[in-house]
Amino acid sequence: MDRAPGLSVRLKLTLSYAGFLMVAGVLLLAVVWLFLLRYVPASAIETPLGFIPGRDDLIRAFAPPAAWALFFLLLFGLLGGWILAGRMLAPLTRITDATRRAANGSLSYRIELEGRNDEFRELADSFDAMLARLEAQVAEQQRFAANASHELRTPLAITQTLLEVARNDPNSVTPELIERLHTVNARAINLTEALLVLSRADRRSFTRDDVDLSLLADESTETLLPLAEQRGVTIENAGNVTPTVGSRALLLQLTTNLVHNAIVHNLPEHGTVWINTNVRDSRAVLTVENTGAKLTPGLVATLTEPFQRGTERIHTDGAGVGLGLAIVKSITDAHGGTLALEPRAAGGIRVTVELPAVA
Repeated sequence: MDRAPGLSVRLKLTLSYAGFLMVAGVLLLAVVWLFLLRYVPASAIETPLGFIPGRDDLIRAFAPPAAWALFFLLLFGLLGGWILAGRMLAPLTRITDATRRAANGSLSYRIELEGRNDEFRELADSFDAMLARLEAQVAEQQRFAANASHELRTPLAITQTLLEVARNDPNSVTPELIERLHTVNARAINLTEALLVLSRADRRSFTRDDVDLSLLADESTETLLPLAEQRGVTIENAGNVTPTVGSRALLLQLTTNLVHNAIVHNLPEHGTVWINTNVRDSRAVLTVENTGAKLTPGLVATLTEPFQRGTERIHTDGAGVGLGLAIVKSITDAHGGTLALEPRAAGGIRVTVELPAVA
């Protein structure tokens, strides 16, 4: 935005300091003058003890020194005010320099203002914290863009290879080739839809309604029951009415992702998934845990990042696109909730989602 040039803050503070000193000086001289007038006669008086000057004589004697005092007070106020304003605004200059560097793309610079805690120190620390968050978010977005490009390139490259084979040899178009193309194309579509859901949750552009997490858990269980039976996984769903406020579609996506992950990343056979919903300390709590391979806390801490999996990066049937928990975290954050992941001692993982509850 183009703005008209104006006085600097330092000059404004200097003029304010000097003006305040001048006003204080004038008031002080006025008080002295009024005090003297009480004991000075209107005209000069000759007494046996000596000559008493009148008010005219007092004015002639008092006015020049008072004017010089005000003049030096003005100079002192301007010089002292300029120095004091410069010292007071020095931290603001450092903050401005950091802001300009950040605007030019340098997010690694930190102000690190020294000294005791005051308003400028709080502002500098808050700005440093904001820069740290921005730097982390930019780095995460860059990793996400790189991973998304890689994930999208794989099915597209496979599709291109299969189409080239079919074009070079039309007789090689078999039902197996068509089925393979369908599978690869479906995976690309699923990945694109997952990216759209993730973007929608990040923008928080959704309507909030009253939602019962227990009903969403029942719906997700019913939807994924055939997949669980196919993999030999038992689902145990229990809990009470768990009301919250949010987007029903996004919260259903959250619940479905958690149940789907629990089914897919489970034991090869005779696995179990436990789903529980309840209200605890004014929080709507959804817990999904499952049996499976033993995971380390360090690995579990990375599972909410896009395209991270708890096992090898092999695209098996129903293994998802690597965005399940990333979408869960984004939806949870968009609803003002918290997401906690912890490995189970016997193997598998426990995922807890806490959202604000409603009466």
